[in-house]
Amino acid sequence: MDEADRQLLRRCRVRLVSELQVAALWDALLSRGLFTLAMIEDIQHAGCGSRSDQARQLIIDLETRGSQALPLFISCLEDTGQDMLASLLRTSGQAEKQGPEAIRPLDLRPGVPRPMGTEREELTVKQEPAKPTPGGQLSRENVDLSYVLNVDPCGLCLIINNVNFSLNSGLSPRTGSNIDCEKLQRCFSSLHFMVEVEYDLTAQQMVQAFVELARQDHSTLDCCVVVILSHGCEASHRQLPGAVYGTDGCSVSIEKIVKIFNGAHCPSLGGKPKLFFIQACGGEQKDPGFEVASTSSEDRTPGEDTESDSVPFPEGPGTSDEPDARSSLPTPSDILVSYSTFPGFVSWRETKRGSWYIETLVSVLEQWAHSEDLQTLLLRVANAVSQKRIYKQMPGCFNFLRKKLFFKT
Repeated sequence: MDEADRQLLRRCRVRLVSELQVAALWDALLSRGLFTLAMIEDIQHAGCGSRSDQARQLIIDLETRGSQALPLFISCLEDTGQDMLASLLRTSGQAEKQGPEAIRPLDLRPGVPRPMGTEREELTVKQEPAKPTPGGQLSRENVDLSYVLNVDPCGLCLIINNVNFSLNSGLSPRTGSNIDCEKLQRCFSSLHFMVEVEYDLTAQQMVQAFVELARQDHSTLDCCVVVILSHGCEASHRQLPGAVYGTDGCSVSIEKIVKIFNGAHCPSLGGKPKLFFIQACGGEQKDPGFEVASTSSEDRTPGEDTESDSVPFPEGPGTSDEPDARSSLPTPSDILVSYSTFPGFVSWRETKRGSWYIETLVSVLEQWAHSEDLQTLLLRVANAVSQKRIYKQMPGCFNFLRKKLFFKT
């Protein structure tokens, strides 16, 4: 399939997945030689076997079926009475090949009837879907300056949940982290991500998991999310501070993790947002805060159920992050790294409720992701976490996104 047909399928995927009647297509796909019986059986068992899962897999697999796959698929749609979808693909494809100038005379000539459905179909070609502003209105600025998260699922989400550490690591179990993990799984699944969780990985296993994720084909997806729940520490760095620990007590710098997903190592994510959420201490320093006129009614003294994810900055032989720090990143773009705490400071976690940062992040996403962009959401998180309890915590982020990001809800 040529690139133009492939891009057309991706632009129309949301509607195809929503409306495609796959059960009626099997015989037509077989008779035209688009798929073998074994391929169709694989599609039928995709995901949970639901109609939408099958439709999604069918569209993905269609891209691999040769240069005539799209016209043959359109014919199958017409044979099975799915004329609206066939017309969508045919008209959109013709409009793209002719260019926008070629179709304008049809709009302007008096006395020429406009084909039914043309207006809606042209919008599919010419416009990206606008995202709502907090006030609910759509603006051209939002269309031009927003990432497009159209497909469903819109991307992969990998969660690394390190709870139990080896005895010789000197690191305590991170009780309460499983609560964070369960909340994150539900949250990002509801935001239309495919969520995968890896538990208790060593530093080398963590790097391997990131490399495998980066090597996957993200060309049909719009975004990628990585969440790390672990102990952390300060680390030598040039661009991105901090490091996280594997269960063996060895650390991996945040710079090294982000570098795995740059354009050289993961070209299929080029130009697409790559989001990293880090729940780990940035150091050992505890912040008592400073006195203000009033405090939140949620404030309470940390008790026995409150722990930190802090580990001292490694200074011994073989534990320094200096080799990773020397590996400079390319000019960063389409990257956002959200830290649970300011570099050098402790990040608090409660054994029965999970961490302050993840608890707040999930709550904010559930309440506001339908109407606000990611940067605004993270401001809400920072403000809420900064007002909690007696000891203080200040989340922050390094934002190298080029556009606003609105999650798919």
